[in-house]
Amino acid sequence: MAYSLYSAIPKKPLNSIFISSPNFIFSTVNKHIPCVTPSNFPCLGGYCTWVSAVSSSVAETEEHLNRHASPGIVAKEYADLNLPERFSEDVGNLRIRQHVNPLRRGLMIPAEAPNWKEVFEDATLPLMVDIGSGSGRFLMWLAKRNSSSMNYLGLEIRPKLVTRAEYWINDLGLKNAHFISTNAMVSFQRLVSTYPGPLMLVSILCPDPHFKKKHHKRRVLQKPLVDSIVNNLAHGGQVFIQSDVLDVALDMRNYFDAVPDKLVHIDSVDPSLPCDGDGWVLNNPMGIRTEREIHAEYEGCKIYRRVYKNVQH
Repeated sequence: MAYSLYSAIPKKPLNSIFISSPNFIFSTVNKHIPCVTPSNFPCLGGYCTWVSAVSSSVAETEEHLNRHASPGIVAKEYADLNLPERFSEDVGNLRIRQHVNPLRRGLMIPAEAPNWKEVFEDATLPLMVDIGSGSGRFLMWLAKRNSSSMNYLGLEIRPKLVTRAEYWINDLGLKNAHFISTNAMVSFQRLVSTYPGPLMLVSILCPDPHFKKKHHKRRVLQKPLVDSIVNNLAHGGQVFIQSDVLDVALDMRNYFDAVPDKLVHIDSVDPSLPCDGDGWVLNNPMGIRTEREIHAEYEGCKIYRRVYKNVQH
């Protein structure tokens, strides 16, 4: 049976991330997450925090509830992974820096490529690379559903997150997922160029925005990385970018729009993928949202997405 990306939800999940049509490789599994609105939002201490009043305490209460409620939504969306709460005494207290300077000298050393036959059960399968994989839940969810059809590699600059992710994939028994603690800016080329199978999908999802203009050079997507992605992507392979920060999304979009002879936006080859008037893909086509995406949408932020397909032979 052929599935269109935005057709009715199939009665059972697909076993492969590849749909029957060769034009698109994203999963068609969709999930419906209930929207939290003022009408069903919990009250605190007997007083509804959504009372319209000019009060800083009300605003602070709303912020408190948002901060503590969205992790629950993340847990619900990824519940079927059934990840253990206590994972490793070696990691200790998992306090993670939100912003890391990738240009720091110690982070500018390229990672050595692993023995792919040791980290993946079948190293010839198509590969997806998630640049900035965070906790890794997103890739694990995909890997669990596509265990025999695709391999998943997460590149994350924060070592503790990788240590925990590796513990989790061992606990889940996943043979098609692997995480490397590295700076993708300097390691992507070395890693993917040694992989035996085809590179079919690269995702950069809600990367660190580095808001200050003088820090824009710290953003993970720079021209050398764009060139490396484009040059290593297999014919028909795809690039999926998204951010809840418009400036960051535009920055990434401009890089990939600049190579139209190699990459085309997906709406020009797959009209079933809806975009808004500005060319942003309306819905996440992967079947599950990233954790940052869940938090951002919970807070009412728009997610800016683009999907590109490699048309060069």
